[in-house]
Amino acid sequence: MTRTPIQYRTLTQAQADEICRKHDFLMSGRMGGARANFSYTVLNGLNLSGRHLADADLTGAVMEGANLSGANLTRAVLYAADLRQANLAGAVLHRADMRGAILRGADLTGADLSQADLREGAIAQADREKGLAILTHEQRPGEASMANFARANLSQTRMSGVVAQSSDFSDAVLIGARLTRANLRNSRFPGANLEGADMSGADLTDADLRDTVLIGTRMDLARLNGADMSGALRDAPPGEVADPGGETARALDLHARWCETGGQQGAPSTFDGKDLRGLRTLARRNLTALQARGAILYGLDMEGAELQGAKLANADLRMTSLRGADLRGADLSGAKLNNADLREARIGPLLLPNDRLLAASLAAAVMRYADLSGADLRHIEAAGADFSFARMHGCDVRRGKFSGACFTGARAPATIRSEAADLSGVVDLSAA
Repeated sequence: MTRTPIQYRTLTQAQADEICRKHDFLMSGRMGGARANFSYTVLNGLNLSGRHLADADLTGAVMEGANLSGANLTRAVLYAADLRQANLAGAVLHRADMRGAILRGADLTGADLSQADLREGAIAQADREKGLAILTHEQRPGEASMANFARANLSQTRMSGVVAQSSDFSDAVLIGARLTRANLRNSRFPGANLEGADMSGADLTDADLRDTVLIGTRMDLARLNGADMSGALRDAPPGEVADPGGETARALDLHARWCETGGQQGAPSTFDGKDLRGLRTLARRNLTALQARGAILYGLDMEGAELQGAKLANADLRMTSLRGADLRGADLSGAKLNNADLREARIGPLLLPNDRLLAASLAAAVMRYADLSGADLRHIEAAGADFSFARMHGCDVRRGKFSGACFTGARAPATIRSEAADLSGVVDLSAA
Protein backbone atom coordinates (compact mmCIF):
# COMPACT_ATOMS: atom_id res chain seq x y z
CA MET A 1 0.00 0.00 0.00
CA THR A 2 1.29 3.45 -0.90
CA ARG A 3 1.86 5.65 2.08
CA THR A 4 0.10 8.99 2.43
CA PRO A 5 2.71 11.71 1.88
CA ILE A 6 3.21 14.46 4.43
CA GLN A 7 1.12 17.43 3.42
CA TYR A 8 2.89 20.81 3.29
CA ARG A 9 0.96 24.05 3.79
CA THR A 10 2.11 27.24 2.10
CA LEU A 11 1.63 30.23 4.40
CA THR A 12 1.26 33.87 3.47
CA GLN A 13 3.05 36.62 5.37
CA ALA A 14 -0.22 37.55 7.09
CA GLN A 15 -0.81 33.97 8.23
CA ALA A 16 2.74 33.70 9.58
CA ASP A 17 2.36 37.03 11.39
CA GLU A 18 -0.84 35.81 13.07
CA ILE A 19 0.88 32.63 14.31
CA CYS A 20 3.72 34.76 15.68
CA ARG A 21 1.23 37.11 17.37
CA LYS A 22 -0.46 34.24 19.20
CA HIS A 23 2.95 32.88 20.22
CA ASP A 24 3.81 36.30 21.69
CA PHE A 25 0.60 36.17 23.70
CA LEU A 26 1.54 32.72 25.02
CA MET A 27 5.04 33.83 26.01
CA SER A 28 3.73 36.91 27.79
CA GLY A 29 0.91 35.03 29.55
CA ARG A 30 -1.91 36.82 27.76
CA MET A 31 -5.25 35.32 26.75
CA GLY A 32 -5.57 33.81 23.29
CA GLY A 33 -2.00 32.58 23.13
CA ALA A 34 -0.87 29.45 21.29
CA ARG A 35 2.50 27.89 20.62
CA ALA A 36 3.79 28.69 17.14
CA ASN A 37 3.47 25.59 14.95
CA PHE A 38 5.16 25.95 11.59
CA SER A 39 5.81 22.23 11.13
CA TYR A 40 5.65 21.11 7.49
CA THR A 41 4.85 24.60 6.24
CA VAL A 42 6.37 26.49 3.33
CA LEU A 43 7.69 29.90 4.41
CA ASN A 44 9.97 30.65 1.48
CA GLY A 45 11.04 34.30 1.43
CA LEU A 46 8.83 35.36 4.37
CA ASN A 47 9.98 37.93 6.94
CA LEU A 48 10.18 36.63 10.51
CA SER A 49 13.04 38.90 11.56
CA GLY A 50 13.18 39.85 15.22
CA ARG A 51 10.32 37.54 16.13
CA HIS A 52 10.11 35.87 19.55
CA LEU A 53 9.81 32.20 18.60
CA ALA A 54 11.37 30.47 21.61
CA ASP A 55 10.14 26.85 21.84
CA ALA A 56 8.37 27.12 18.47
CA ASP A 57 7.92 24.01 16.32
CA LEU A 58 9.40 24.33 12.82
CA THR A 59 9.89 20.62 12.15
CA GLY A 60 10.42 20.03 8.44
CA ALA A 61 9.55 23.62 7.57
CA VAL A 62 10.74 24.91 4.20
CA MET A 63 12.18 28.42 4.71
CA GLU A 64 14.42 28.95 1.73
CA GLY A 65 15.47 32.61 1.58
CA ALA A 66 13.39 33.52 4.65
CA ASN A 67 14.48 36.41 6.86
CA LEU A 68 14.94 35.24 10.45
CA SER A 69 17.63 37.76 11.37
CA GLY A 70 17.62 38.66 15.05
CA ALA A 71 14.84 36.17 15.79
CA ASN A 72 14.74 34.44 19.17
CA LEU A 73 14.60 30.72 18.41
CA THR A 74 15.82 29.49 21.79
CA ARG A 75 15.01 25.77 22.18
CA ALA A 76 13.02 25.88 18.94
CA VAL A 77 12.58 22.63 17.01
CA LEU A 78 14.02 22.99 13.51
CA TYR A 79 14.42 19.28 12.91
CA ALA A 80 15.09 18.64 9.18
CA ALA A 81 14.07 22.21 8.36
CA ASP A 82 15.15 23.61 4.99
CA LEU A 83 16.97 26.91 5.63
CA ARG A 84 18.85 27.27 2.38
CA GLN A 85 19.90 30.88 1.75
CA ALA A 86 17.97 31.96 4.86
CA ASN A 87 19.07 35.04 6.78
CA LEU A 88 19.72 34.04 10.41
CA ALA A 89 22.24 36.78 11.18
CA GLY A 90 22.20 37.62 14.88
CA ALA A 91 19.50 35.05 15.61
CA VAL A 92 19.42 33.27 18.96
CA LEU A 93 19.34 29.50 18.45
CA HIS A 94 20.52 28.50 21.92
CA ARG A 95 19.79 24.79 22.53
CA ALA A 96 17.76 24.61 19.31
CA ASP A 97 17.13 21.17 17.81
CA MET A 98 18.55 21.56 14.30
CA ARG A 99 19.29 17.92 13.55
CA GLY A 100 19.17 17.29 9.85
CA ALA A 101 18.59 20.97 9.06
CA ILE A 102 19.75 22.18 5.66
CA LEU A 103 21.80 25.37 6.00
CA ARG A 104 23.37 25.50 2.57
CA GLY A 105 24.30 29.12 1.87
CA ALA A 106 22.54 30.38 5.02
CA ASP A 107 23.81 33.52 6.76
CA LEU A 108 24.36 32.85 10.48
CA THR A 109 26.73 35.76 11.04
CA GLY A 110 26.95 36.54 14.74
CA ALA A 111 24.19 34.05 15.61
CA ASP A 112 24.08 32.34 19.01
CA LEU A 113 24.01 28.58 18.39
CA SER A 114 25.42 27.62 21.79
CA GLN A 115 24.45 24.07 22.77
CA ALA A 116 22.41 23.67 19.58
CA ASP A 117 22.17 20.21 18.01
CA LEU A 118 23.19 20.17 14.35
CA ARG A 119 23.89 16.48 14.01
CA GLU A 120 22.64 14.31 11.20
CA GLY A 121 18.93 13.58 11.15
CA ALA A 122 15.98 12.95 8.88
CA ILE A 123 12.20 12.73 9.12
CA ALA A 124 10.70 9.24 9.13
CA GLN A 125 7.03 8.50 8.55
CA ALA A 126 5.05 5.28 8.81
CA ASP A 127 4.89 3.01 5.77
CA ARG A 128 2.88 -0.21 5.80
CA GLU A 129 5.23 -1.92 3.35
CA LYS A 130 8.60 -0.59 4.54
CA GLY A 131 7.90 0.17 8.17
CA LEU A 132 9.50 3.62 8.21
CA ALA A 133 10.27 5.70 5.15
CA ILE A 134 12.72 8.58 5.27
CA LEU A 135 11.51 11.94 4.03
CA THR A 136 14.37 13.99 2.55
CA HIS A 137 14.70 17.35 0.88
CA GLU A 138 16.66 18.01 -2.30
CA GLN A 139 19.92 18.28 -0.34
CA ARG A 140 20.99 15.65 2.18
CA PRO A 141 19.98 16.27 5.82
CA GLY A 142 22.56 17.96 8.01
CA GLU A 143 24.13 19.93 5.19
CA ALA A 144 25.62 23.35 5.89
CA SER A 145 27.89 23.78 2.90
CA MET A 146 28.81 27.38 2.04
CA ALA A 147 27.04 28.62 5.18
CA ASN A 148 28.31 31.73 6.93
CA PHE A 149 29.02 31.12 10.64
CA ALA A 150 31.40 34.08 10.97
CA ARG A 151 31.46 35.47 14.53
CA ALA A 152 28.78 32.97 15.59
CA ASN A 153 28.72 31.46 19.07
CA LEU A 154 28.88 27.70 18.56
CA SER A 155 30.03 26.78 22.06
CA GLN A 156 29.05 23.24 23.08
CA THR A 157 27.26 22.79 19.76
CA ARG A 158 26.85 19.24 18.50
CA MET A 159 27.81 19.03 14.82
CA SER A 160 29.00 15.44 14.51
CA GLY A 161 28.81 14.26 10.91
CA VAL A 162 27.67 17.63 9.56
CA VAL A 163 28.58 18.51 5.97
CA ALA A 164 29.89 22.07 5.99
CA GLN A 165 32.25 22.28 3.06
CA SER A 166 33.48 25.75 2.05
CA SER A 167 31.74 27.33 5.05
CA ASP A 168 32.98 30.41 6.87
CA PHE A 169 33.72 30.11 10.61
CA SER A 170 35.91 33.22 10.83
CA ASP A 171 36.23 34.46 14.43
CA ALA A 172 33.54 32.01 15.55
CA VAL A 173 33.57 30.67 19.11
CA LEU A 174 33.48 26.87 19.01
CA ILE A 175 34.62 26.16 22.57
CA GLY A 176 33.76 22.55 23.43
CA ALA A 177 31.96 21.96 20.14
CA ARG A 178 31.65 18.40 18.83
CA LEU A 179 32.65 18.19 15.17
CA THR A 180 33.57 14.51 14.96
CA ARG A 181 33.48 13.12 11.41
CA ALA A 182 32.37 16.53 10.09
CA ASN A 183 33.11 17.34 6.47
CA LEU A 184 34.84 20.74 6.67
CA ARG A 185 36.86 20.68 3.46
CA ASN A 186 37.89 24.13 2.23
CA SER A 187 36.18 25.79 5.20
CA ARG A 188 37.61 28.94 6.80
CA PHE A 189 38.38 29.25 10.54
CA PRO A 190 40.78 32.23 10.79
CA GLY A 191 40.72 33.61 14.33
CA ALA A 192 38.18 31.02 15.52
CA ASN A 193 38.34 29.66 19.06
CA LEU A 194 38.26 25.85 19.03
CA GLU A 195 39.43 25.36 22.62
CA GLY A 196 38.34 21.94 23.86
CA ALA A 197 36.54 21.12 20.61
CA ASP A 198 36.43 17.53 19.35
CA MET A 199 37.31 17.30 15.65
CA SER A 200 38.27 13.64 15.68
CA GLY A 201 37.89 12.11 12.24
CA ALA A 202 36.90 15.44 10.69
CA ASP A 203 37.88 16.22 7.10
CA LEU A 204 39.79 19.52 7.20
CA THR A 205 41.45 19.16 3.82
CA ASP A 206 42.58 22.58 2.54
CA ALA A 207 40.91 24.30 5.53
CA ASP A 208 42.08 27.73 6.66
CA LEU A 209 42.98 27.42 10.35
CA ARG A 210 45.26 30.43 10.63
CA ASP A 211 45.46 32.09 14.07
CA THR A 212 42.91 29.68 15.52
CA VAL A 213 42.91 28.64 19.18
CA LEU A 214 43.52 24.88 19.28
CA ILE A 215 44.14 24.43 23.00
CA GLY A 216 42.87 21.02 24.09
CA THR A 217 41.39 20.42 20.64
CA ARG A 218 41.10 16.75 19.66
CA MET A 219 42.10 15.99 16.09
CA ASP A 220 42.63 12.23 16.19
CA LEU A 221 42.46 10.79 12.67
CA ALA A 222 41.46 14.20 11.27
CA ARG A 223 42.44 14.86 7.66
CA LEU A 224 44.64 17.94 7.50
CA ASN A 225 46.07 17.69 3.99
CA GLY A 226 46.69 21.20 2.71
CA ALA A 227 45.31 22.83 5.87
CA ASP A 228 46.92 26.16 6.81
CA MET A 229 47.55 26.21 10.58
CA SER A 230 50.05 29.06 10.68
CA GLY A 231 49.81 31.18 13.82
CA ALA A 232 47.51 28.69 15.55
CA LEU A 233 47.73 28.66 19.35
CA ARG A 234 48.16 25.07 20.48
CA ASP A 235 48.89 23.26 23.71
CA ALA A 236 52.36 24.14 24.95
CA PRO A 237 55.03 21.42 25.12
CA PRO A 238 54.87 19.42 28.37
CA GLY A 239 56.41 21.32 31.27
CA GLU A 240 56.75 24.62 29.43
CA VAL A 241 53.54 26.20 30.73
CA ALA A 242 53.43 24.48 34.09
CA ASP A 243 56.36 26.61 35.34
CA PRO A 244 58.42 23.76 36.85
CA GLY A 245 60.10 24.86 40.03
CA GLY A 246 58.14 28.09 39.99
CA GLU A 247 60.92 30.08 38.28
CA THR A 248 58.47 32.31 36.43
CA ALA A 249 56.36 32.90 39.53
CA ARG A 250 59.48 33.79 41.53
CA ALA A 251 60.65 36.15 38.80
CA LEU A 252 57.27 37.89 38.91
CA ASP A 253 57.50 38.20 42.69
CA LEU A 254 60.92 39.82 42.34
CA HIS A 255 59.54 42.15 39.68
CA ALA A 256 56.63 43.15 41.93
CA ARG A 257 59.07 43.78 44.79
CA TRP A 258 61.21 45.90 42.49
CA CYS A 259 58.14 47.98 41.55
CA GLU A 260 56.93 48.40 45.11
CA THR A 261 60.33 49.49 46.49
CA GLY A 262 61.23 51.84 43.66
CA GLY A 263 64.04 49.56 42.51
CA GLN A 264 65.64 49.20 45.95
CA GLN A 265 64.83 45.49 46.20
CA GLY A 266 63.93 42.73 43.78
CA ALA A 267 64.74 42.88 40.08
CA PRO A 268 62.93 43.68 36.84
CA SER A 269 62.04 40.69 34.69
CA THR A 270 61.73 40.12 30.98
CA PHE A 271 59.25 37.60 29.56
CA ASP A 272 59.50 38.36 25.83
CA GLY A 273 58.16 35.43 23.82
CA LYS A 274 57.35 33.40 26.94
CA ASP A 275 54.26 31.24 27.36
CA LEU A 276 52.72 32.40 30.65
CA ARG A 277 49.43 30.50 30.50
CA GLY A 278 50.42 28.22 33.34
CA LEU A 279 50.29 31.10 35.83
CA ARG A 280 46.47 31.08 35.66
CA THR A 281 46.13 34.45 37.39
CA LEU A 282 47.98 37.73 37.63
CA ALA A 283 45.01 39.56 39.12
CA ARG A 284 45.83 42.74 41.02
CA ARG A 285 49.58 42.11 40.71
CA ASN A 286 52.01 45.02 40.46
CA LEU A 287 53.61 44.49 37.06
CA THR A 288 54.60 48.05 36.20
CA ALA A 289 56.99 48.22 33.21
CA LEU A 290 56.61 44.47 32.60
CA GLN A 291 58.38 43.38 29.42
CA ALA A 292 56.44 40.60 27.69
CA ARG A 293 56.63 41.35 23.98
CA GLY A 294 55.14 38.51 21.95
CA ALA A 295 54.29 36.59 25.12
CA ILE A 296 51.31 34.24 25.34
CA LEU A 297 48.89 35.37 28.03
CA TYR A 298 45.79 33.75 26.55
CA GLY A 299 42.86 33.45 28.95
CA LEU A 300 44.72 34.70 32.03
CA ASP A 301 42.99 36.55 34.84
CA MET A 302 44.75 39.92 34.96
CA GLU A 303 41.90 41.87 36.49
CA GLY A 304 43.06 45.01 38.27
CA ALA A 305 46.73 44.39 37.43
CA GLU A 306 49.10 47.36 37.46
CA LEU A 307 50.69 47.39 34.02
CA GLN A 308 51.70 51.03 33.63
CA GLY A 309 54.28 51.36 30.86
CA ALA A 310 54.22 47.61 30.16
CA LYS A 311 55.76 46.39 26.90
CA LEU A 312 53.18 43.99 25.50
CA ALA A 313 53.63 44.52 21.77
CA ASN A 314 52.44 41.53 19.70
CA ALA A 315 51.39 39.65 22.84
CA ASP A 316 48.53 37.14 22.69
CA LEU A 317 45.92 38.43 25.14
CA ARG A 318 42.87 36.79 23.62
CA MET A 319 40.10 35.89 26.11
CA THR A 320 42.14 37.63 28.84
CA SER A 321 40.45 39.49 31.69
CA LEU A 322 41.99 42.95 32.05
CA ARG A 323 38.99 44.52 33.71
CA GLY A 324 40.02 47.58 35.69
CA ALA A 325 43.68 47.04 34.83
CA ASP A 326 46.01 50.04 34.78
CA LEU A 327 47.56 50.10 31.31
CA ARG A 328 48.50 53.76 31.20
CA GLY A 329 51.36 54.30 28.77
CA ALA A 330 51.48 50.60 27.88
CA ASP A 331 52.62 49.42 24.46
CA LEU A 332 49.99 47.02 23.10
CA SER A 333 50.81 47.61 19.45
CA GLY A 334 50.02 44.57 17.33
CA ALA A 335 48.62 42.67 20.31
CA LYS A 336 45.80 40.16 19.92
CA LEU A 337 42.96 41.17 22.24
CA ASN A 338 40.03 39.33 20.65
CA ASN A 339 37.22 38.78 23.16
CA ALA A 340 39.30 40.34 25.95
CA ASP A 341 37.54 41.94 28.92
CA LEU A 342 38.82 45.52 29.22
CA ARG A 343 35.88 47.05 31.05
CA GLU A 344 36.89 50.16 33.02
CA ALA A 345 40.53 49.56 32.03
CA ARG A 346 42.81 52.61 32.20
CA ILE A 347 44.55 52.78 28.83
CA GLY A 348 45.13 56.51 28.87
CA PRO A 349 48.43 58.43 29.03
CA LEU A 350 51.04 58.01 31.74
CA LEU A 351 52.17 61.24 33.38
CA LEU A 352 55.98 61.51 33.33
CA PRO A 353 58.28 64.05 35.03
CA ASN A 354 58.07 67.62 33.73
CA ASP A 355 54.38 67.05 32.91
CA ARG A 356 55.18 64.93 29.87
CA LEU A 357 52.58 62.40 28.68
CA LEU A 358 53.37 58.90 27.46
CA ALA A 359 50.38 57.76 25.40
CA ALA A 360 49.37 54.11 25.42
CA SER A 361 49.52 52.36 22.06
CA LEU A 362 47.00 50.06 20.42
CA ALA A 363 48.45 50.62 16.95
CA ALA A 364 47.53 47.70 14.66
CA ALA A 365 46.14 45.80 17.66
CA VAL A 366 43.26 43.37 17.05
CA MET A 367 40.40 44.19 19.41
CA ARG A 368 37.60 42.25 17.71
CA TYR A 369 34.71 41.50 20.11
CA ALA A 370 36.63 43.01 23.04
CA ASP A 371 34.61 44.69 25.77
CA LEU A 372 35.97 48.19 26.34
CA SER A 373 32.91 49.54 28.12
CA GLY A 374 33.87 52.46 30.35
CA ALA A 375 37.57 52.24 29.42
CA ASP A 376 39.83 55.29 29.47
CA LEU A 377 41.26 55.71 25.95
CA ARG A 378 42.37 59.33 26.21
CA HIS A 379 45.29 60.23 23.90
CA ILE A 380 45.38 56.61 22.70
CA GLU A 381 47.58 55.84 19.68
CA ALA A 382 45.36 53.38 17.80
CA ALA A 383 46.31 53.80 14.14
CA GLY A 384 45.21 50.77 12.12
CA ALA A 385 43.61 49.02 15.10
CA ASP A 386 40.72 46.62 14.50
CA PHE A 387 37.77 47.39 16.81
CA SER A 388 35.28 45.29 14.83
CA PHE A 389 32.24 44.36 16.94
CA ALA A 390 33.89 45.72 20.09
CA ARG A 391 31.73 47.17 22.85
CA MET A 392 32.88 50.72 23.58
CA HIS A 393 29.96 52.25 25.50
CA GLY A 394 31.13 54.96 27.88
CA CYS A 395 34.71 55.01 26.58
CA ASP A 396 36.63 58.24 27.10
CA VAL A 397 38.19 58.87 23.67
CA ARG A 398 39.27 62.48 24.10
CA ARG A 399 42.32 63.29 21.96
CA GLY A 400 42.46 59.68 20.77
CA LYS A 401 44.15 58.98 17.43
CA PHE A 402 42.32 56.32 15.41
CA SER A 403 43.57 56.90 11.87
CA GLY A 404 42.83 53.91 9.65
CA ALA A 405 41.09 52.00 12.45
CA CYS A 406 38.22 49.62 11.65
CA PHE A 407 34.91 49.95 13.51
CA THR A 408 32.76 47.43 11.61
CA GLY A 409 29.88 46.46 13.90
CA ALA A 410 31.46 48.22 16.89
CA ARG A 411 29.39 50.05 19.47
CA ALA A 412 31.50 53.19 19.50
CA PRO A 413 30.77 56.09 21.88
CA ALA A 414 28.50 58.77 20.45
CA THR A 415 31.13 61.40 21.27
CA ILE A 416 33.95 59.90 19.22
CA ARG A 417 33.51 62.24 16.24
CA SER A 418 33.65 65.36 18.35
CA GLU A 419 36.29 64.28 20.86
CA ALA A 420 38.84 62.14 18.96
CA ALA A 421 41.91 63.93 17.60
CA ASP A 422 42.34 61.85 14.44
CA LEU A 423 39.72 59.82 12.59
CA SER A 424 41.27 60.02 9.15
CA GLY A 425 40.73 56.91 7.04
CA VAL A 426 38.60 55.10 9.60
CA VAL A 427 36.44 52.24 8.30
CA ASP A 428 32.73 51.79 9.05
CA LEU A 429 32.56 54.34 11.85
CA SER A 430 29.23 55.60 10.48
CA ALA A 431 27.75 52.14 11.00
CA ALA A 432 29.10 51.80 14.53
